[in-house]
Amino acid sequence: MLCYGLRWFFSPPFQGPSMIVSGRLFERGLAYVGTDYLSYPLWDEYIRYEESHQAWSNLALIYTRILEHPIQQLDRYYNCFKDLAASHPLSEILTPEEATMLSGSVEADTKGVEGEVRPDGLDQSSKLVSAGLTEAEELEKYIAIREEMYKKAKEFDSKIVDFETAIRRPYFHVRPLDDPELDNWHNYLDFIERGDDFNKVVKLYERCLIACASYPEYWIRYVLCMEASGSMELANNALARATQVFVKRQPEIHLFAARFKEFSGDIAGARAEYQVVYTEISPCYLEAIVKHANMEYRLAFKEAAAAVYEEIIAAEQAKEHSQILPMLLVQYSRFLFLVAGNAEKAREVLAGAHENVQLSKHFLEAVIHLESIQPSPKRVEYLDSLVEKYIVPNPESPSLAITSDREELSSIYLEFLDLFGDAQSIKKAENRHSMLFLRQKGLSVSKKRHADDFLSSDRAKIAKTYANASSPGHSGVGAYPNAQTQWPAGYGQKAQAWPQTSQAQAQGQQWNPAYAPQAGYSAYGGYPNYSHPQMPAAAAPQGAAYGAYPSTYPAQNYAQPAAAAFPQPPASVPQQPYYGTYY
Repeated sequence: MLCYGLRWFFSPPFQGPSMIVSGRLFERGLAYVGTDYLSYPLWDEYIRYEESHQAWSNLALIYTRILEHPIQQLDRYYNCFKDLAASHPLSEILTPEEATMLSGSVEADTKGVEGEVRPDGLDQSSKLVSAGLTEAEELEKYIAIREEMYKKAKEFDSKIVDFETAIRRPYFHVRPLDDPELDNWHNYLDFIERGDDFNKVVKLYERCLIACASYPEYWIRYVLCMEASGSMELANNALARATQVFVKRQPEIHLFAARFKEFSGDIAGARAEYQVVYTEISPCYLEAIVKHANMEYRLAFKEAAAAVYEEIIAAEQAKEHSQILPMLLVQYSRFLFLVAGNAEKAREVLAGAHENVQLSKHFLEAVIHLESIQPSPKRVEYLDSLVEKYIVPNPESPSLAITSDREELSSIYLEFLDLFGDAQSIKKAENRHSMLFLRQKGLSVSKKRHADDFLSSDRAKIAKTYANASSPGHSGVGAYPNAQTQWPAGYGQKAQAWPQTSQAQAQGQQWNPAYAPQAGYSAYGGYPNYSHPQMPAAAAPQGAAYGAYPSTYPAQNYAQPAAAAFPQPPASVPQQPYYGTYY
């Protein structure tokens, strides 16, 4: 975007400013992004500007500065530099300073190839070697120095090219970045921090915080890196930008800022950071409250530490339904006992808690833990009343806790009693636990076993069916494992006869002409319906009633069914169309 703004400025009618002013404007842009991997568009604009004025010495100096840094398209710039040196005499591409050194025969110092970029271009690597050489030899030396710079930059480029190509979104957007890209930024920063170039570290962090501006971890990392390098000014500047602009609504960065300011001696600033978290950003943020109180006690302000808890507890007790009050009371009681050493007051804080707060598993678990670390005698009856109120269902005030949470809390309480209770209290708690949970657990196990047995039976049946289906003697009729054994001997040769019925019976029992023939055949021979679909007999005349069928059927020769296939009647045997294609 910066290069497009410069392109607009130097396009007509804005060609009036002097070259000095124009060069300064480019230098301002290059001071910010001149060493970035994707800074080549800005360098291209600068090169076009100098070419339009035919300032060949300035153009050669620009190429020299580019070759010091591993930016994209570095090969193209090196080739352009060689074309420039080949098409112009050495006197045209030397800067006035270089020409003065050449005429004075001043020996150049070729060390410090990767020195700091300066607008005047007086880098030590660009000076010439001793005089007394011909112009061709001097040009060759001039190019050789830049070629060495190019090789070093190219070597560094090979180390960072994988990191650079993995950056898919170098600009800021409200949509979150993918995890691989976030990891790539961390890995890239790790690599640069292992080097010894502090300027590269700062430049890369500033690039990273453009794309990752909404992620507090990168701001925290930047501040810590600058602090470790001794640059507290840069650290404070980055922390101010994070807490006031970019991630100001995230508690994580303010908690870090409070701790950072406390270590730096800014106690008032640390208090302000804690307070802004639990009063504005995330009201009653428990971590901020606890850390604020701990800081006050750490600084020997014991009364101020207790006041932090008491003020917020009083405000939460005034609310009808406070979600944070139970754990706030637990944290305050824990602070009083472990830090302040006041066991009596710690118990007083929790004494009437069950009357003002909604019981929960985490709250009661913390209460049991605090009672276990406090001196004897233990308040077993008090804890038993709290546990019973939570785990025993009450129709008047049903508990919202799930069964697994109630059972787990009962088990925790049993462990506490096993350490500090007597036989009577243990018996009472175990009986209650058994009546509430073990019976339900046994029923659930029984139901599970019944379900497993049912599934196992089904699996056995299915396996047996498939085993029979794969046997050699199995026919296409899936209901019988061996179709050859289903027909009595001589069945195909004996004429089948229907039972004789009287005329009165034939007249009294009238069947629907549309009665399905398969249904009538299903009772034939006492065999049930087969699972295979029956083909309708399209050619069978159904005009007469069922009782009007002839009393006997002609003899029919049936072929034995073949294995794993539906049998077909022999071609020489006539078949009644009533049976369709079943046999």
